Amino acid sequence: MNKLSQNNLFINRHLGPSDGEIQSMLKSCGLSSLDELISETIPASVLDIDSLQIKAVSNEYELLKELRSIAEENQVFRSYIGMGYYGTYTPPVILRNILENPAWYTQYTPYQAEISQGRLEALFNFQTMICDFSGMDIANASLLDESTAAAEAMT
Repeated sequence: MNKLSQNNLFINRHLGPSDGEIQSMLKSCGLSSLDELISETIPASVLDIDSLQIKAVSNEYELLKELRSIAEENQVFRSYIGMGYYGTYTPPVILRNILENPAWYTQYTPYQAEISQGRLEALFNFQTMICDFSGMDIANASLLDESTAAAEAMT
């Protein structure tokens, strides 16, 4: 019965380095503790150890309860991003072929070339353009959906 009561412990369900492995890694870095590693790695202007006052908890459920109580202190305000909706006309061909076509917003890679030739050609054109821009021989088109790729390209 004792084993069953310990199954909710977060640490028992997740992998991580043992104390010996941590000490070995610290030794190879020439450090004696994790606190020393943090102070050596993170600039003092960024490091703020006093602001988080999270109490120690004994299991994952208590941790989630504590984090939920912290999250409930947030205030959600109205977003003015975009300054509202404007009634714009979307041509039916764009609406039908792009906005209403799940091939543009699904997470799946097109495997049937005869069905997804346009999408595959767009990915090929993207790779060719990246090769031209970068001067490299190869380019990866690893993003599976074009909306994510477009958002990443614009940032």
